[in-house]
Amino acid sequence: MKRRSLLRAAGLAAGAAAVPALGAAAPAAAAQGVRSVRTPRTRAKSVTGAAARAVRADFPVEYVGVSWNGPRRGAGIRLIRQDGSRGEWTALRPVCGAGADGDGTHPAQSVSVLVPAGGAAGYELRLPDGATGVRSTAIDTVNGPSTEVAVAAKARRLGDVEYITRAGWGADESLRFKADGTENTPQTYYPAQTMTVHHTAGANGDLDPAATIRAYYHLHAVANDWGDIGYHFLIDEAGRIYEGRYSGTDGIPAHDTTGKMVTAFHAAGFNSGNLGVALLGTFTDQSPTAAARDSLTLLLAALSAEHGFDPQAAVTFVNPVNGVTRNVQMISGHRDWLTTECPGTTLYGDLPALRADVAAALSGS
Repeated sequence: MKRRSLLRAAGLAAGAAAVPALGAAAPAAAAQGVRSVRTPRTRAKSVTGAAARAVRADFPVEYVGVSWNGPRRGAGIRLIRQDGSRGEWTALRPVCGAGADGDGTHPAQSVSVLVPAGGAAGYELRLPDGATGVRSTAIDTVNGPSTEVAVAAKARRLGDVEYITRAGWGADESLRFKADGTENTPQTYYPAQTMTVHHTAGANGDLDPAATIRAYYHLHAVANDWGDIGYHFLIDEAGRIYEGRYSGTDGIPAHDTTGKMVTAFHAAGFNSGNLGVALLGTFTDQSPTAAARDSLTLLLAALSAEHGFDPQAAVTFVNPVNGVTRNVQMISGHRDWLTTECPGTTLYGDLPALRADVAAALSGS
């Protein structure tokens, strides 16, 4: 397996050995043993058009995914409880500008959101005037019949940074495939150029983040028809790091064996060569937990070491698929690429300090 050395002539100090290369992953599962875990099978009901505005399901609805084209403001949801009563209307906070790259001439106009529903019987939606292409999906990743999968008995690592594999959070790999057995969006790989920070704009205080990630996976892969989850990595409030976009079975998440990065779907028009990390939650007027912030720092430091990035550099990104360019910081926020509130005003304001912290982790200070 070809892997690049951590210590680079490009100026990483000797202290950078504190952030080992990604190639220093844990041994293969066969060598370290496996254990069996049971994960609830995802149940979902997707509805389009006018019918998507009022939906009932024959299973407890734990999450509702909604997407539409048009205005971002003015959408709301009201849950229908199991006893038939209705909750209060609450505003939807969409995350926008995700999806495949396309030709780069028309950035995505679609918006999408995932909201927890707490086992509701159904829901009603209010969407802004002019909304088209409406789709809503009732999702249950908690209560369905479970399936047994084998996962590594010991934590997998990116250097010294532990992460949870796709199998570990319960990814159903069949969701990446169409009914005829062909892969919906086969992996493509390009050299990494930059890294982008997101928030999922979901609930804070999440008690079951793996279930939430399974819900995002279904929303992105199936309802949005991307073929996989949109991010390369996700981080929960406890600081646990989760493997995102599928990149093969070589044990090095987000990369192929030559060190190129798999293309994901987190910044439409600017995906290829752009690594996306999402923190679970909403950080518009509150900060991530200390554990999540620390894990974000260490993950970005490990990735910077692997690719020889200067975390505090300004760069010109060039999408190898469509030639679209953008002048950004090496560590940017989603709103630096497209019109969106992501990664939240508070988290976005912390990015200069984050860049400095990642640089300090690289230098061992």
